[in-house]
Amino acid sequence: MLDKTPSATRRIPIVIATVVVGGLAGFAALYGLGLSRAPSGDPTCRPAVATAQKIAPLAHGEVAALTMASAPLKLPDLTFEDADGKPKKLSDFRGKTLLVNLWATWCVPCRKEMPALDELQGKLSGPNFEVVAINIDTRDPEKPKTFLKEANLTRLGYFNDQKAKVFQDLKAIGRALGMPTSVLVDPQGCEIATIAGPAEWASEDALKLIRAATGKAAASL
Repeated sequence: MLDKTPSATRRIPIVIATVVVGGLAGFAALYGLGLSRAPSGDPTCRPAVATAQKIAPLAHGEVAALTMASAPLKLPDLTFEDADGKPKKLSDFRGKTLLVNLWATWCVPCRKEMPALDELQGKLSGPNFEVVAINIDTRDPEKPKTFLKEANLTRLGYFNDQKAKVFQDLKAIGRALGMPTSVLVDPQGCEIATIAGPAEWASEDALKLIRAATGKAAASL
């Protein structure tokens, strides 16, 4: 009579290997290790991604550093104050395309960028677009106001968050890594594009891109 024990013994590693492979596959499916798993995002933000794709060819020259949205992302409803100390929220601006900018007086690139933002506000602000520049100085509340006055930057609305929570809120979703930070936001509060660092917002490159984003002019793609 033949001894079948060795054959059975050889089958044990095969069974174990099968269980391990199956377990790893289940682990990958559960924890999203597969590259095919991607969040669908907020469906209301799909038009913002379409806008980003449309204007992407215009992100060159002075605005070449813009990163276009590749997945639907609704921004947190950022909270801050206006010049009178009244509470404001990002959702208060629904219906407009926004350039949300975070700046501080201790940030040298921010100070250099502010005149261009002021000029952009003067050229394109209206029912369809606004620059929302939020100051995050946490110490002297008069210092940013003095800076804007001395630089004769009168077209920008004054918004501030002395707790700098707006920065933390954007950082939490990977949209604020340093200062300045700017996010182009669609009328539904969804990301169109983000830039880490300053840009020449009053340049023809920037004006053309923002006009295309707001639908004020057809993009020459």
